[in-house]
Amino acid sequence: MTDLYDELFPTTRRALLHRIAVAQTEGRTPSLVAAVVRDGRPVWSGARSMIDGHAPTPDVQYRIGSITKTFVAVLVLRLRDEGLLDLADPLGRHLPGTAADGATVAQLLSHSAGLAAETPAPWWERTDGALRPELADVLEGERPLRHPAGRLHHYSNPGFALLGALVERLRGEPWGDVLHREVLEPLGMDRTTLLPQHPHAGGFAVHPWADVMLPEPLTDTGVMAPAGQLWSTTTDLARWAAFLATGDDKVLAADTVAEMRRPAVGPEGDDWSDSYGLGLQLIRHEGRLLHGHSGSMPGFSAGLWISGTDGLAAITMANATNGTNTTRVAADLIALTARHEPRLPEPWRPLPEVDEELLALTGPWYWGAAGHALHLKADRVLELVTLTGGARHSRFRPEPDGTWTGLDNYYAGETLRIVRTADGSVSHLDLGSFVLTREPYGPADVIPGGLDPRGWSAG
Repeated sequence: MTDLYDELFPTTRRALLHRIAVAQTEGRTPSLVAAVVRDGRPVWSGARSMIDGHAPTPDVQYRIGSITKTFVAVLVLRLRDEGLLDLADPLGRHLPGTAADGATVAQLLSHSAGLAAETPAPWWERTDGALRPELADVLEGERPLRHPAGRLHHYSNPGFALLGALVERLRGEPWGDVLHREVLEPLGMDRTTLLPQHPHAGGFAVHPWADVMLPEPLTDTGVMAPAGQLWSTTTDLARWAAFLATGDDKVLAADTVAEMRRPAVGPEGDDWSDSYGLGLQLIRHEGRLLHGHSGSMPGFSAGLWISGTDGLAAITMANATNGTNTTRVAADLIALTARHEPRLPEPWRPLPEVDEELLALTGPWYWGAAGHALHLKADRVLELVTLTGGARHSRFRPEPDGTWTGLDNYYAGETLRIVRTADGSVSHLDLGSFVLTREPYGPADVIPGGLDPRGWSAG
């Protein structure tokens, strides 16, 4: 049987090992572990350590910090998909009495609720959660709201503490127990835990001006745990990356996972390099759009990033407070793998069966004088593309009532209808009230507003 961690070419494996070796050396990191996932399967794992001959294995736990938020977001979206809440619901409808009562669930997931970035003192990441035992302790203060809700992205750790409490309120049990039963167990992630379990790495701070270290405390952050408490391994996070790439009906459908990675608040500027969806970060790296999350807690940093276009994901974890940009390293691992072993396209195959009526709909259509073409895809999906290079193209999913619903781009959510004449032949297409005909602006009787009786002319 082929070793799952030995599926890349030797030159690729060498390049990946070199990248993490440089990161561990230049970042002055006690240890660093990494993994690459291709098409849902782990294909490479590597590690570097300050101790010769004792590099961590893929089963060693590291603290993953804010990657925890991706797990909490999945729990919340499961509640939504079950009909127990709506993303537009104000938090106070389900969890009343906090300073964020008016913020919506979607705003909390996307860090656009305007909440403070951190809790009141003391620094929550490095102190025991017993110092703030109640949910009210994470936001109480003179200014719990820093910005108007829904206006901009402002990262908030307390916001995810509230979401964890929301899960507990609607499930009636601790969010960690819900996470284990509904997510970790179905995905086979038995090494992802709220508190460290042997074997696990210790966390360190490395002195900025000398090659010496200081141990960091391994705290239980209590009610702030949904913001960054989890510990995991490269093996488990490889499974999580595969899930965040395609979904899994045991946990969350593919459509809902795709919803998580859409920007929820408009990025600022035309050349944006990072944005945020529903519990997932989005970044651009070497021309690729990646989704995932970074994470850090005192003594640890981590990055988990996915390139849907390449079918690749990478995980990097280190046990030092600063020094190694684990997000950059993970993104580089994706880029290196894609460069050395670019993804092979799926072979072209004909449709397994052909609906003659749908086949007759394919070809050119015109919205006024603008040319479009309709293509027939598998599963009765229709794809409308512009012939002039414009952006108004979409795929359409068939519905039981004989219409189609737009899946993406300009016509996402819009309805495409086939309009027939009295004898049953196709007259035109109605796309959200737009009329598409087989000829430019014709026939006249179906064009809203009619046509000049003189018809087309030279001027």
